[in-house]
Amino acid sequence: MNDMTPIKATTPKDWETDQEVRWCPGCGDYAILKAVQRTMPEIGATPENTVFISGIGCSSRFPYYMETYGFHTIHGRAPAVATGVKLANPELDVWIITGDGDALSIGGNHTMHLLRRNLDCQIMLFNNEIYGLTKGQYSPTSRIGTNSPSTPYGSVDRPATPCAFALGSGARFVARGFDVSKNLPEVLKAAHAHRGAAFIEIFQNCIVYNKDVFEDFAAPKGAEDQQLWLKDGEPMLFAKGLKGIALDGDALELKVVDVVDGDWQAAGVIVHNVTNRSIAHMLVEMRFGEFPMALGVLYDDPRPTFNDAVVEQNRAVSEGKVADLSNLLVKGQTWTVADGPEL
Repeated sequence: MNDMTPIKATTPKDWETDQEVRWCPGCGDYAILKAVQRTMPEIGATPENTVFISGIGCSSRFPYYMETYGFHTIHGRAPAVATGVKLANPELDVWIITGDGDALSIGGNHTMHLLRRNLDCQIMLFNNEIYGLTKGQYSPTSRIGTNSPSTPYGSVDRPATPCAFALGSGARFVARGFDVSKNLPEVLKAAHAHRGAAFIEIFQNCIVYNKDVFEDFAAPKGAEDQQLWLKDGEPMLFAKGLKGIALDGDALELKVVDVVDGDWQAAGVIVHNVTNRSIAHMLVEMRFGEFPMALGVLYDDPRPTFNDAVVEQNRAVSEGKVADLSNLLVKGQTWTVADGPEL
């Protein structure tokens, strides 16, 4: 396809497959799937240039339901496969679908290196704080006290914070959303617009094994006052603008402040700057209850991508050289094997 060939506009229907969608009734994955299918036409994507790659878990059935190229790989290894796909064809739009167990337990090392290298792709981590596919064991993100088949007396593990993990691994884009949020498509669009590894944590309700664990801030209705939706260049306000987030300069930590008569500046409310990495770290570590849940784009500060660096290195190394397989085969030490005796 040349640059003059017009791109045919798609509709959400064009991104649906003929496969029966098989998640538990009421699973949050249905809402995420619809959000992605609505987002694809709006970002100008095309099915033939898009690939969804997943590991193992409930979320990892995703490629079956997207009318694109796709790989359903093995547990925790989606980042490795995605890296190979992107290097083989840098023009492809690569999305990784993973879960809290798949990405942060068996796949933690792969996830870390994908973010560190800054491969140009989107990573959607569905976080339901449980292993749903294998019948409800606790996961790396399960809260202390979680009762499950593997922790019948309550988990004593300290949970991982996915966005803190991403920032610590060197991610240049970190965002949060939740399954039934009307704002999720906007978060996905921002991730797609970022050149590099874009990490999106999506809180997802597991209707069977961890029902309503995020209800305090992610309920379809009534939880809005516990949501801090971040927008670059705008003050960090929540609870209908009656509260905000300020920086305690003495303690070097965030605090909740009241906003009187809409005067957020007098209250010291911070204006969100997506390139401020220090504040992003503070936002992902805010203790829910004392603070609202920080949602939207927390951090966005692009750097050169791994795939661009590999392509450029290959170009520079091969410039002016002629491919010669025979010379390559005899380069260095060689041996001649004489005919042996007949058996």
